[in-house]
Amino acid sequence: MDISDFYDTFFEEAEELLADMERLLLDLDVDDPDGEDLNAIFRAAHSIKGGAGTFGFTVLQETTHLLENLLDHTRRGELKLRRDIVDTFLETKDMLHDQLDAYRNGGEPDAEAFERISRVLQQMALDELGQGEAVKTTTKPEPAPAPETGDSAQAGAGAGAERDEEGASAPRRLAITLTGVSDKDRELLVEELQHFGTINSQSGDVARYRVLLDSSESQDDIEAVLCFIIEPEQLSIEVEATAAGDGPAAPPAVPTIPAVTAVEEKASLAVEASPEANKDGPKSGAASPRSSGKSSGKNAKGSESSTIRVPVDKVDQIINLVGELIITQSMLEQTASDLDIVSHGPLVNGMNLLQRNARDLQESVMSIRMMPMDYVFSRFPRLVRDLAAKLGKDVELVTEGKSTELDKSLIERIIDPLTHLVRNSLDHGLESPDKREATGKSPTGRLTLSAQHQGGNILIEVIDDGAGLNRERILAKARSNGLAVTDSMSDDDVWQLIFAPGFSTAEQVSDVSGRGVGMDVVKRNIQEMGGHVEILSKPGQGTTTRIVLPLTLAILDGMSIRCGSETFLLPLNAVLESLQPQSDDIYSMAGDDQLLKVRDEYLPIIALHHALDVTDAKTELTEAIAVIVQGEGRRYALLVDDLVGQQQVVVKNLETNYRKVPGISAATILGDGSVALILDIADLHRLDRRKSQQRHEAKHQHLQEVSLA
Repeated sequence: MDISDFYDTFFEEAEELLADMERLLLDLDVDDPDGEDLNAIFRAAHSIKGGAGTFGFTVLQETTHLLENLLDHTRRGELKLRRDIVDTFLETKDMLHDQLDAYRNGGEPDAEAFERISRVLQQMALDELGQGEAVKTTTKPEPAPAPETGDSAQAGAGAGAERDEEGASAPRRLAITLTGVSDKDRELLVEELQHFGTINSQSGDVARYRVLLDSSESQDDIEAVLCFIIEPEQLSIEVEATAAGDGPAAPPAVPTIPAVTAVEEKASLAVEASPEANKDGPKSGAASPRSSGKSSGKNAKGSESSTIRVPVDKVDQIINLVGELIITQSMLEQTASDLDIVSHGPLVNGMNLLQRNARDLQESVMSIRMMPMDYVFSRFPRLVRDLAAKLGKDVELVTEGKSTELDKSLIERIIDPLTHLVRNSLDHGLESPDKREATGKSPTGRLTLSAQHQGGNILIEVIDDGAGLNRERILAKARSNGLAVTDSMSDDDVWQLIFAPGFSTAEQVSDVSGRGVGMDVVKRNIQEMGGHVEILSKPGQGTTTRIVLPLTLAILDGMSIRCGSETFLLPLNAVLESLQPQSDDIYSMAGDDQLLKVRDEYLPIIALHHALDVTDAKTELTEAIAVIVQGEGRRYALLVDDLVGQQQVVVKNLETNYRKVPGISAATILGDGSVALILDIADLHRLDRRKSQQRHEAKHQHLQEVSLA
């Protein structure tokens, strides 16, 4: 088996370890760092180094080795932390991420960047510890030192422990037990073990396979590599009493287990393979990559893996198949609804049971794609920390609702818009410490990221306690940009002006923001995800930017409506109410525009038959039904012929299967097999306005031609 088959597993788990490393570094108190956190950061680096060495990712291995040495001195109390040292560790973490991406894409890491970060780390070792270390250019272990005796052996015990952890100690015999490993995986594991030393013997079966290995490598490194292929609970590594070749015992100066602090030994993941393996002796305290640098806090004996890695395309395939199953079930349900329940009772009951099971299956499958918002929020502590330091501001970041779940396809697309909103709040929203103190505020600004479910949507908010938006400045900038504005505009309409292309009220352009590029892209990206953006702001108190998104784009709760002989669907979360228009509530504006008065609010009227050229529809406004809908933060009165009912449908991408259609967001297949289009409210309004303008221009041109004639 080609070891490259396990590259993806290594890349994914190394990414998790780097994310944990960054989170722990950001949370460190430099004056009084937590020992458990320091050990966890060290273990993360150690696991990445071991895996990188096995897969031949030399640059990644050597960079991690330099970082690991400094982290080891830090956890032992020999290197005192400062903010600039933590910054260097974070910079190294970023470099490791870049190197990982390079290997993932089949390339080699940037050599100049590698040399630079190596010099920085070596210089830190020289300045802080009075020692330097040349960058290793090989993954082979260094020759073991000659055995020491007497007092010199005792004096060198600590150094020997360090050499053992780095993989250069005297050979000793390791008993490696594999439990529940298939023949195919076992062959690969045994092949990998040959790189660590000499295999003395091997025997057993799938239930329990035992390998005796004579090796000078540390148990930590061996376990880190093997656990990229199997689970930690399937592995047990113990030290035999004799050295390689059944000779005399190893010199006492060289320890038989990796040198770790008492705290780390207690926190390390306990690996037990089976009751039989437990009888053979003590277990290694090494942490595996699958522990993600965290201690489990309990014995792993008898435990089962709680997760399984599945490619996203397989999940998508299952979701598509379930969608087709739901459509088929809807067709059968519609057919069964016409049957006589007395003569076809068992069939009707079976159809009802099928409907319930199909809905449960649909919800279960959809939940597989759901991910917690912590996946997004965890990216911002580093961003806020670095950007606040760059801007000279003190900022406290608060996250709420990290466990709130959102569809994977949406959660990845929301990262960039949120990043821009956070940068905007830090640069424009929060004031400098001096200005905040002058207004009676705490010098430390507060930025809150929150997420919560609201009906069938998720509500994501970016809240700052800064100066708030300046209405007069926004209106002045809008006029200078040629936008049609009035002093009587509501605050909500004024705040929406900042989403206009090229709009910025920044007094000067910086490398953070100020060019007027981004907010329009934020709004457009969120609209493409079926959501909208709202802004709430109070002068001197702060600004809240609210994003409302559907939980998933695969399933839609919709309201079926009819216009002429056509059936359309409205997203249920866009429908507010429906009513019968009265002639007294209809007002004509300039041109062909009309407004419907609903409880002292004047709403633009969208005639669906006019916007989509539907024939045989009701054209009299008082005969139609007005559905009050919301799109992009505005309300409209959509005129339709009839309301059919509410139903849950499977969304089909129209652009993928056909092309982009104005006023339409997607399509679905109804129970009778017909295709129904799903309406895009805001785009439908724009389409209706364009057609009204074209009709007005055509009428004006016709009148001119008549007058000339």
